[in-house]
Amino acid sequence: MKIVLASNNAGKLAELQAMLAPLGMNLLRQADLGIGEAEEPFRTFVENALAKARHAAAASGLPALADDAGLCVDAFGGLPGVDTAYYATQFGYEKGDANNVRALLEQMQHIDQRRAAMVSTLVALRSADDPEPLIAVGRVVGEIARERRGSGGFGFDPVMFIPEFGQTFAELPPDVKNAHSHRGRAAAQMVQLMRERWL
Repeated sequence: MKIVLASNNAGKLAELQAMLAPLGMNLLRQADLGIGEAEEPFRTFVENALAKARHAAAASGLPALADDAGLCVDAFGGLPGVDTAYYATQFGYEKGDANNVRALLEQMQHIDQRRAAMVSTLVALRSADDPEPLIAVGRVVGEIARERRGSGGFGFDPVMFIPEFGQTFAELPPDVKNAHSHRGRAAAQMVQLMRERWL
């Protein structure tokens, strides 16, 4: 079964392709089908993921899977949340993972309450008009490290310290990270939902 991923993020594609492999699904990146990015005007992960999935399904005529994910920092009232990808831009930096991490470490320099959650909301649609989207949410709680650690992963992985492992996501082997990450947890739920309802 072909399914279009409503994202151009190579890291997300690689992770989700591995996670959906048990279903025999062929995940295609929307950019490879000539589909541009959808507007993401909403303030919640689920609304943005749904908008992205509908956009990709409508443009491709294929089932679509979208992921809206972000970092929710307790000390910032849950922000940056849906604005995670653009976090650095509000502090004068260019958009990008390295600048996001840099800006976060600067903003948290004098903050001792470092609890944060990584959240991934996956939405899958059989078609753009599917009235029953499949929705899976994965959440991992950890702490923002005081400096970058590790070279794996992407996004905030180098500063997302997971107490149960005593390491950041960027320090964990990819298979361990994928099994325990917010996206891994959401994908495991999504695989179950797809098995029950689509296959």
